[in-house]
This record gives sequence, structure tokens and C-alpha cells, in this order.
Amino acid sequence: MGLVGFGQPDDGIIQMAYVVEDIQAAMSEWVSGLKVGPWFLLDHFSGEEAVYRAQPSTADHMNIELIQLNNDAPSVYRELIERRGYGFHHWGRATWHFDRDVEQYRAAGHELAFICRVPSGGRVAYMDTTRELPGFVELIELGGAFESVFSRFYRASIDWDGVDPVRSFV
Repeated sequence: MGLVGFGQPDDGIIQMAYVVEDIQAAMSEWVSGLKVGPWFLLDHFSGEEAVYRAQPSTADHMNIELIQLNNDAPSVYRELIERRGYGFHHWGRATWHFDRDVEQYRAAGHELAFICRVPSGGRVAYMDTTRELPGFVELIELGGAFESVFSRFYRASIDWDGVDPVRSFV
């Protein structure tokens, strides 16, 4: 097993994501109540070449792995909100073998719910594991700028003193 630059296994879970109604309030609650931070805020994200349930996707959301939807477009996020409300959404799993892993999940009976290209140069795919698990599995392609972006987040969290709790993703 290799490690990505920020100390996480490159074939394991590297994040847990929650869909929230108000991202500013949620970040404040996580900072004050749980001392979690700093947060790196990407105000709007819809991905490039985004496809949700085999249709082009225009869903726009803020993404910190606290996710707030910015419109009513059908999406992998809106789907769970409508099914059960806000809360836990997915595990993010890093992979060097993106296409192979997507096919392995499909072969195991999990539909590809969403796929797009991301600013780090890679792709993400949400596999619908909700029949067996309490959320989706997001496959996150390693490579490109992934390591430098997430290493920056990791370094900022080491000995974080609560100052500057919300920062720009870019």
C-alpha cells in the first residue's frame, strides 16, 4: 500500500462527506463545537464533463466535504437529501486505478451514479452503494495536482490554532 503526500493510504478512505443546508453555519459549528478546521472553501463546484445518472449534470454546490447545494438541479447530493434529509453522504476513496475500480464496483452491482473531472486534473466517480451502506463511495483519482492540493490542506491542519478557520480552496 502506498501513501499519498498527505499521509493517507492511496487505496483507502481519505474523507467522509456530509451534505448540509447552510455551509457557513456548519463550518462554524464544527470549528466551535468540535475544533475541526481549517476549512478550505470552494464556493461553487459542478465539475467538468459531469454526468449524473447517465444525464449531463449542472448541479452546483459548495464542496468542503461539508456540501451545500446552490441550485435545485438533480444530483447525487439532492437524491439523498430527498430520500432521507441532510447528513452523511459518502466516503471518499483515493485510487491510482480509477477505471479498474469503477468497473469493480459495477461488477459488484453498484451503479455509477455520478462522474466528472475535477480541478486537480483527475476524476471522481460516485458509486451507488446505498443498498448496503449508509452512503455512496466516491472514487477519487490520484495524480495531477491531487497530492499538492490535499497536502496543503493536511499541512494547514497540523497544530492548527483556530485562527483563520475558513480559507479559499484555490
